Amino acid sequence: MSEHADLVRDGGQHFRHVLSHVPTGVVVVAGEDAGGPAGLAVGSFASISLEPPLVGFFCDRASTSWPLVRETGGFCVNVLAHDQGDVSARFARKGGAKFAGLPYSPSPHTGSPVLEGVLAWIDCEIEREVELGDHMLVVGATLELAVADDPGHPLVFFRGGYPGLSPD
Repeated sequence: MSEHADLVRDGGQHFRHVLSHVPTGVVVVAGEDAGGPAGLAVGSFASISLEPPLVGFFCDRASTSWPLVRETGGFCVNVLAHDQGDVSARFARKGGAKFAGLPYSPSPHTGSPVLEGVLAWIDCEIEREVELGDHMLVVGATLELAVADDPGHPLVFFRGGYPGLSPD
């Protein structure tokens, strides 16, 4: 038995509850190939390196969406705006037509979806993947990126919901 087994004896509920008190920004990682667009919601996105410009995120190894994006060789990180909680919920679901009725345009290098209304986007080529526990760390080499003209506030996930940020 693992030395950490007592932390997940309740199916990980206590671990999840405590960590839900750490606010996270929400992004949609998306890719598109001849078969169409694919994407997933991610709450663990980060800047990794300035030289070279690398970003990364964690996704569940059991994800059915990540393999579809992986096949494209690249992805676009869409930084969701405070009013895009419905977009986050759509991409957090397994399966389904996540892009149905959702306007987007192709990113300049990989052709990955840039969702309408996002605060910023980062077009990336897949640099590497590293297995870590039940998740994968995906590292992307940044090819191009931009911020919206009027970015507003980001979508933040905290304690199971989207409380928003105070405007300062």
